[in-house]
Amino acid sequence: MQQGTLMRKVKSKSWKKQRYFKLQDDCMTIWYQSKKTGKIESAFSISDVETVREGHQSEVLQSLAEEFPPERCFTIVFYGRRSNLDLIAGSAEEAQCWVQGLRQLIEPRSFPLTFALVSCTWIRDWFQKADKNKDGRMNFKEVQRLLKMMNVDMNEDHALRLFQAADKSESGTLEGEEFVLFYKALTQREEVLSLFQDFSEDGKKLTLLELVDFLREEQLEDEGTEELAMELIDKYEPSETARARHVLSADGFLMYLCSPEGSIFNPRHRALWQDMSQPLCHYFISSSHNTYLMEDQIRGQSSIEGYIRALKRGCRCLEVDCWDGPNGEPMVYHGHTFTSKIPFREVVSTLGKYAFKVGHPWVLGVMGGPQQVGGTRLQLRAVMEDSRSHGGDGSLKVPTSPPATRQELKHKILLKGKKIGRLEDTLDGPGDEAPDVSDDDNGAEAEEERRRAKVDGGTQHGSALQKDKETLAQALSDCVVYCKSVSFRGFQEARSHSRPSEISSLAEAKARKLIRDAGNEFVRHNAWQLTRIYPSGMRTDSSNYNPQEMWNVGCQIVALNFQTAGMEMDLCDGLFSQNGCCGYVLKPPFMRDEETLFNPSDPSSREGPGPVTLTIQVISGQQLPKVANSKDGAIIDPLVRVEIHGVPADQAHQETKYIENNGFNPRWDETLQFQLHVPELALVRFVVEDYDKTSRNDFVGQYTLAFANIKPGYRHIHLLSKDGTSIPPSSLFVHIRITE
Repeated sequence: MQQGTLMRKVKSKSWKKQRYFKLQDDCMTIWYQSKKTGKIESAFSISDVETVREGHQSEVLQSLAEEFPPERCFTIVFYGRRSNLDLIAGSAEEAQCWVQGLRQLIEPRSFPLTFALVSCTWIRDWFQKADKNKDGRMNFKEVQRLLKMMNVDMNEDHALRLFQAADKSESGTLEGEEFVLFYKALTQREEVLSLFQDFSEDGKKLTLLELVDFLREEQLEDEGTEELAMELIDKYEPSETARARHVLSADGFLMYLCSPEGSIFNPRHRALWQDMSQPLCHYFISSSHNTYLMEDQIRGQSSIEGYIRALKRGCRCLEVDCWDGPNGEPMVYHGHTFTSKIPFREVVSTLGKYAFKVGHPWVLGVMGGPQQVGGTRLQLRAVMEDSRSHGGDGSLKVPTSPPATRQELKHKILLKGKKIGRLEDTLDGPGDEAPDVSDDDNGAEAEEERRRAKVDGGTQHGSALQKDKETLAQALSDCVVYCKSVSFRGFQEARSHSRPSEISSLAEAKARKLIRDAGNEFVRHNAWQLTRIYPSGMRTDSSNYNPQEMWNVGCQIVALNFQTAGMEMDLCDGLFSQNGCCGYVLKPPFMRDEETLFNPSDPSSREGPGPVTLTIQVISGQQLPKVANSKDGAIIDPLVRVEIHGVPADQAHQETKYIENNGFNPRWDETLQFQLHVPELALVRFVVEDYDKTSRNDFVGQYTLAFANIKPGYRHIHLLSKDGTSIPPSSLFVHIRITE
């Protein structure tokens, strides 16, 4: 048997082991084995791979840059929290062969092909798992084991009937196409077939006019319906003969319902669909806290991977904590803790590569203020030089004056930090105003600055060094144009003395108090000035607060720990999955008016139409995943909970009954109903759990989206894992109605 390609698997500068890597014949699985023992160490599916990065694009490979050229290095990045795989090929040609080959296998294709590929991969994966003796065929005992693995608790007689019907060769085993027949019989969608037959006169096909009727009556498509029907037939009907006759078969109907056009998420809202010419303060902005951290706030790993993942997730506000490092090298880490450190240069280099994939502006928060970024002359100069030498086209593009609209900030970096002097002094000439102290100052950090000032001021040398630092700090301060950090001293003080180019940072507890005591004033404040909210210092485990209550008063920069999965990040991903995933979502009109009367605690203060009723019929589920670390043979008892996150009056949740022992094709047919007083701020979260009568239910999957992005009608909800990654082909089938 061919051994595969010999490459170095790298975990650290000193850990480099040679392994054989091989793509299996199914073109969907890669395994690697030890060169020394020949033992297969691990395997992964192509469907697990998110992307492939060429060159030194990880800390480990960057540390080996002098030993191995970038042409031989590449990184395989997996979905979710699985560690990346850093590899060094024997030659540049071998590296390119793997990089290009993997990209060909994982690149997005048109949806019908992707849907078919997912189904094909799913079938093949299950066949390989159940074929214990690896003889390429399955007997009935192996099929019974497969059903348990697939979350199916089926009557043995019924399973045997399906098995015998698929065994065309009457060999007592299933192989190849026979297993595909068995799988198709197993996955027959009775609820979809019934819906299809409701609109089909002969029960075998939908004519063009019948499909138009379905789209108008059930899917509430009201524009260009005939053209849409033709497009759907051309796109999703697998039979050439049916396409030529402009009819849709039951298979094509199911393909359509499982497609983006059949998704609960309005496909028109996937791309940019909102007005992007408003002032920056009129948008919610996807924001991260301590972006460099991969784990907890005390001993966690710092990594450029944190920046890469946040940016690819649509984050537009990043944080950098810059501190003294050895040999004049500024380092990024969580100050006064035991977190690991990464060179500032690597952070800037990474931002230059990934931050300008789209033209939308992003905010870079340099913590510590202009006189605390680095502790020596050389380090401050290094920060300045690096900041000025990197960007989308090789230069740091900071605005030279406060822009009127967000559009004017395209391809710009907004440096958020403290400022020496007033903004007017920067534009007209240097000033002598003392730096502001923002609310998010770390007490230990401030104490350290006072200690340094005392030590430096005690000698002539210290005085000269301090002067040098101040000169460089002024240069960095001059880059702070739009997001000058200022202390928050009350709404009246802000309205009298603050400017739209300034930003205040508030801890979550202080923000909550302001929401309780002065909700309307908070909304008005956020209509003209930026506010940043950050997690409590007590959240050393990198847990998150609920961002919804901050969005309810219009706070734009609601910083979350992106590395921590959970409901809070589900809401964040759900809000920002729209509008081209650009990281900006336009606030509703009543939150952009500086004289608004809106208060989230009083829904009647909202100007506009009255409440709406959201009716959700939860029909069925398909191929739900098993709970992680569950026992062999365990089958889930799934239920669906629908949660509404919005203003206090709209907060609600309802759930279906649980279905015993069926995670493969559970059927609920239950209707849930919600009244929304402020639908513009509502997020809807669908959660599937495994019911447990003696302990907490186990998480199975979820999907979250803004109410504004819901498409009514018969829709599929494609579930996501706890990490926010897709888990095909797991889905829910629902019917949605929205009435006023």
